[in-house]
Amino acid sequence: MNLSQFLLILRARKRIILLTMLVVIALVTVGSLLWPKSYKATASILLNFKGVDPVTGLTMPGQLMPGYTATQVDIITSHKVALQVIDSLKLAQSPQVVQQFNEATGGRGTVNDWLAELLLKKVEVVPARESSVLEISFKGADPQFVTAVANSFAEEYQKLSIQLKVEPMRKASAYFSEQTKVLRDNLEVAQSRLSKYQQEHGLVSVDNRLDVESNRLNDLSAQLVQAQGQMMEATSRQRMAQGSDGAQSPDVAQNSLIQSLKLNLGNAESKLAEMSQRLDRNHPLYQSTLAEVEKLRSELREQTSLMSRSVSNNAQILSQREAAVRDALRQQKDKVLELNRTRDEMNVLAKDVESAQRAFDATSQRFSQTRIEGASDQSDISVLNPAVAPIDPSSPKVLLNIVLSVFVGGMLGVGAGVLAELVDRRVRSGADLADALQLPVLGVVDWSQSGGANKPRRLINSVIPRRLRFN
Repeated sequence: MNLSQFLLILRARKRIILLTMLVVIALVTVGSLLWPKSYKATASILLNFKGVDPVTGLTMPGQLMPGYTATQVDIITSHKVALQVIDSLKLAQSPQVVQQFNEATGGRGTVNDWLAELLLKKVEVVPARESSVLEISFKGADPQFVTAVANSFAEEYQKLSIQLKVEPMRKASAYFSEQTKVLRDNLEVAQSRLSKYQQEHGLVSVDNRLDVESNRLNDLSAQLVQAQGQMMEATSRQRMAQGSDGAQSPDVAQNSLIQSLKLNLGNAESKLAEMSQRLDRNHPLYQSTLAEVEKLRSELREQTSLMSRSVSNNAQILSQREAAVRDALRQQKDKVLELNRTRDEMNVLAKDVESAQRAFDATSQRFSQTRIEGASDQSDISVLNPAVAPIDPSSPKVLLNIVLSVFVGGMLGVGAGVLAELVDRRVRSGADLADALQLPVLGVVDWSQSGGANKPRRLINSVIPRRLRFN
């Protein structure tokens, strides 16, 4: 079938096509006028969410999170939000609603769940393209009711978003509160151990005391070196003073009393030698001078012996002093070593206190932050445009339905005409006859100019097959 044949069919079946189209238009018009009116209210909300991790405290814009908008749409159309809308509008308290519920379900289930399912079937959430705006729409027969439900969905979603943000913070705050108590106890235990250790060892600041003891150890080391040098010198002097020629000892020789006695003894011996040349040994003057010489010699020996003993005593004193300094140095070394060990142990306890303090401070800071965030009632969801009561119904749209019915009726009419043609095929042109008989067409009779047009037509119709008739 070519285009010309199709157009001939449409012209021949125009009555069926027009009748079908008029029937469709009439049915659609009557149905649109009789169909209950439905109103649609729309509320717009703006998403300005920033995700905050309750443990790390890191923030990230929610728009960068994949599936964020789809998640918000799922939250709005969730059963929980619908239940909150029902509680907010007190829909389940209506006796008519309870009666409808009993008639629809036979009393099975709950009124709130039944109403929630009905509301979710009529609510529609559409995200705006390339923006953070969501449009919440609700359809119904009452314009005031649909407006209230749309605004309630927006408000309850806003409340739920606050709850979803605050609830993890509250849980984290409770966790940090428990951890803060534990860390506070650990800090008190560490401080108590450090204080007890300081009291047991009589320490306030180990570093200052260690500096003093170290300086004292250095002083004792210097004193020991000095004492050892003095002792070695004194020992040498002692050996010289106690030797066979002790008079040659520097300590003995440099003594002023011994030098005076030696001088007096020399003078007396000189005087005795002079008198021995002039006087007899039994002369009283000679005996007197001799007695004086002996006395001086005795005093010299006595002073020399006394000086030797003094040098020995000095050597013993220096030896004792060296031993005392050596013993004090040994004790000071032990004391410094003990202080080093005490300092190491105290440093460990002090580090435990510092670690416990840092952990307690960090946890306290996170606890304060999560507690503040958990008590916040600020929402990142803003109602951009609240729903207003619609004046005109959203459906049915009579004019649009009529226009569509014209198009649909025309299509159905064309289909009906083609179907009728297939059931009762007619010859519309020479091409139809050539196709049916598989013979060339030699001429065409113009029936409109023949007075007896019907008789030749009936004659030809009796000759050609029944499936193909002249129109």
